[in-house]
Amino acid sequence: MTTISDPVYGTVEITEPVLTDLLDTAAVQRLRRVLQHGITGLIGVTNPTSRYDHSVGVMLLVRRMGASLDEQIAALLHDISHTAFSHVIDYVFNSHDSQGYHEDHKESYMAGSDLPPALARHGCDWRRFLHEEDYPLLEQPAPALCADRLDYFLRDARDLGLASDAEVQSALDSLTVHEGRIVCSSLAAARWMGYTYIAGDQASWANFREVGLYELAAQAIRRALQTGALAESDLWGGDAEAWAKLQASPDPEIRRWVVLVSLDTKFEWDETAPTFRVSTKLRTIDPDVLENGAARPLSSLDADFARYRESYLCSKAGKWPMRVIK
Repeated sequence: MTTISDPVYGTVEITEPVLTDLLDTAAVQRLRRVLQHGITGLIGVTNPTSRYDHSVGVMLLVRRMGASLDEQIAALLHDISHTAFSHVIDYVFNSHDSQGYHEDHKESYMAGSDLPPALARHGCDWRRFLHEEDYPLLEQPAPALCADRLDYFLRDARDLGLASDAEVQSALDSLTVHEGRIVCSSLAAARWMGYTYIAGDQASWANFREVGLYELAAQAIRRALQTGALAESDLWGGDAEAWAKLQASPDPEIRRWVVLVSLDTKFEWDETAPTFRVSTKLRTIDPDVLENGAARPLSSLDADFARYRESYLCSKAGKWPMRVIK
């Protein structure tokens, strides 16, 4: 048995042998060294929540919603192939908007890890857990609710000061399952989630400063991969080890970018002389609300929210011209 104490879901006892064994694998434990917010978590802009915290949280959330054991396994492993620095690597390889580098490499990473034999000991084929879309509580196309989206939202809402513990618990209590999907049981809860989620995007996930720091770190990593200061294998370790290699590099260009990855660095919108132009993935939700036995998206029930969400997405679209000020 494994006892998990989580700030969002409380204390939960895990008794299923396959889950306890998976929690002890090297692949899952590596996620403790990979921060959810990449470089901003490493330098103290955001709280150092790890991919392990999030992955375990998603497992606990689908468990709370009555998921099968297979779906709980898929939830625990859904982010298993995140590299060091998490979504910063999407900036390195120019997938800013889709942020799917880890998904593209999930099969090859899992195949070479200690997960296949661990799962085989319990009669499970690891390939069953490759595709998150096969598990509807875990994953849904944006902007619908799903456990992945909900966990990082509620976890970050606490850390960013956007929600109290009581509000997070109230949001959790409002969730229910309808036709195999997570929905809200009240319009008020859906409104709170919809607006607070956009506030989270503004405050962190698509925040101007954080996007700038991601791009600076990506420039350093890209140069380090070109010069050999970082090997591709370093990306499959932890943040701190890879960052230490970048900081130790004597290459002038790497050093120039690394020095700028700092709490002191500022960013300005500059159409005429930007240091770079960069876009990022924009995140909103449109929660389904269960009323009279039918689920309908919040935007169809609340025209003000629909307009607000659309205006927000339009305001952040495209490449941002960013000038870096040290």
